[in-house]
Amino acid sequence: MNNPPLNASADAPVQSTNPLLNVGFRIPFDQIRAEHAEQAVDTLIAATQTRLEHLAAAGERGFEGFMADLDDLTAQLQTVSTIVYHLDSVISDESWQAAKKAIIPKVSEFYTQLSLHPGLWAAVKAFADTDTGRALDPVQARHLKLTIDEFRREGADLPQAQKDRLMALNTRLAQITNDFSKNVLDSTAAFELYVSTERLAGVPQRVLDATRADAEAHGQEGHRLTLHMPVVEPILTYADDPELRRELWEASQSTGVQEGRDNRPLVREILKLRREQARLLGFRDFADYVLEDRMTGGGDVPLKFLRDLETRTRPAFERENAELDAFYRQHAGADAPVLAGWDISYWAEKQRQAEYDFDEEALRPYFPLDRVMNGMFDIVNRIFGVTVKESSAPVWHPEVRFYDIHDESCTHIASFYTDWFPRDTKRSGAWMNGLITGGPRENGAEPHLGLMCGNMTPPSGDTPPLLSIREVETVFHEFGHLLHHALSRVPVRSLSGTRVAWDFVELPSQIMENWVAERDALDLIAAHWQTGEPLPADLFDRMTRARNFRAANTSMRQYSFGLMDLTLHVEFDPEGSEDPIALARDVMARFYPYPLPGDYARAAQFGHLFSSPVGYGAGYYSYKWAEVLDADAFSRFAAEGIFNRETGRAFVDAVLSRGNSAEAAQLYQEFMGRGPDPDALLRRSGLLKA
Repeated sequence: MNNPPLNASADAPVQSTNPLLNVGFRIPFDQIRAEHAEQAVDTLIAATQTRLEHLAAAGERGFEGFMADLDDLTAQLQTVSTIVYHLDSVISDESWQAAKKAIIPKVSEFYTQLSLHPGLWAAVKAFADTDTGRALDPVQARHLKLTIDEFRREGADLPQAQKDRLMALNTRLAQITNDFSKNVLDSTAAFELYVSTERLAGVPQRVLDATRADAEAHGQEGHRLTLHMPVVEPILTYADDPELRRELWEASQSTGVQEGRDNRPLVREILKLRREQARLLGFRDFADYVLEDRMTGGGDVPLKFLRDLETRTRPAFERENAELDAFYRQHAGADAPVLAGWDISYWAEKQRQAEYDFDEEALRPYFPLDRVMNGMFDIVNRIFGVTVKESSAPVWHPEVRFYDIHDESCTHIASFYTDWFPRDTKRSGAWMNGLITGGPRENGAEPHLGLMCGNMTPPSGDTPPLLSIREVETVFHEFGHLLHHALSRVPVRSLSGTRVAWDFVELPSQIMENWVAERDALDLIAAHWQTGEPLPADLFDRMTRARNFRAANTSMRQYSFGLMDLTLHVEFDPEGSEDPIALARDVMARFYPYPLPGDYARAAQFGHLFSSPVGYGAGYYSYKWAEVLDADAFSRFAAEGIFNRETGRAFVDAVLSRGNSAEAAQLYQEFMGRGPDPDALLRRSGLLKA
């Protein structure tokens, strides 16, 4: 309850001239302004507080009169909070930053008060002790059990003085993590570098065109370089000028450590607050606190999991790096300097082209965004029986698009927005949010509403957005999350969709990425943007042969993030004198093929860990944990047919539709008929023999 999930109710909203108090299924994004946020939150907190007191004081009731009302209690407040947080992510300016900053302590304090409310806690326990409470169906019983567990986990039994301290901790964490996120966004947006065409030798023409157009739009000559991934990645991969690569690499590393935007002291404070929060609630550390209700159950299991993967991957990692160094010295000379961070992508791409005759840029013309989206919709129609069509709704930016999803009976089950291109006022990365949670209701089923955002290669002039293969995988990944939300059939909102254990939530997203590597699926998503021709067979074969090129390095990078995260949340003492930024660097150093500089401060920009009170803090291992699950689960599709409708139906019935209505391990067992194969990931990556 302390950290509300991103969901909301489709119930009829309060009528007001404030559009945030008139939020129905078609959210009036074209009317919402930053000045609406605080008033709407104040109004909804007051209204929810009144309902809370009524719920806590009422007499004996059945499930629908008590637990169902509790489930719906914060629905509108969650909707409005999510909208404000979302708009600050995609059109962030001073007004939206101020609006978000104003509501954060109010929302945090309300949810802490809710989880500590003695009357509500007493009412929940009293309900559990009734005949009705002991005779619930399995989903309702799980809802009651998890509610009781959450009250206890969040401190409902603490003495009042400790409740007051917990309130202060939660509020400060909400504020300081927002400051962390703002510093990263502002640092990224503040950087720009104008360069001549000559300095961009080797860079793909599409990047030259896009950066030239960006410079012209800003009234400048030459090319405007930013820290957005569609610019940074191709520069580091293809630019022949090592000084330009160094300048951009160092600029990207300085995010979150600049004067006035320095996150380094915030990292220590966040870790200190989280440690105190966990111990106040009776846990050894923050990892044990947040992981108690996940598949691993605590911090020790994921630490062992990642360290075992490191051990099994290291021989291949060292071999790959020796091969790259030999290739580099063969071409740059035996006396060439040691490869630096800004050299690795450049020389690795040269090596891949030499060994596999494969350049990922050759794929881009076959992945225009519209073709990828429509082909992906065709794939999920074949597998899961759903139909996706573009529709219309008010939006927050002209680039945003809106879609409806219907099931096989033509019932509207969900809608969603997409916002795919980078902007200076938009946060980096890619993400999916739920806005409204529908599902089974007494009067039928209500549709779900969600969104997907990213920072993909934008259109340039008359050229449509042409995606890299990694960007295609990202689109599929986020759509997997969206489907987990959209296909949920759980009648309890707080158990619906993506509200599962965080080390299970990435299974639906990561399994979708597998179709991008399958020839029959590629024929649906890939066609040359000018000629309509399919991806040539020889290009596909070269892509397939190069698929696991430097797979050990890719894996080790992810292990480094997970182990850095767990080291900071389990083993680091925030009360001691050790510098957490230096510790993070030391942990990560053994996973990189180049020496990390002394001022390396990746932790200071790692939003996954520090941009929200919990986020992926102590949980970044979840990506690799879920990769084991997805590699194993996809083996059933591979064996039975990647478009097999019955296999797809089984996945929906066991996973996508079930949310958190049963334990994650049970849902996986239902789909696979067994537990996960721990070797599946290494086998897929070609690392098992290592």
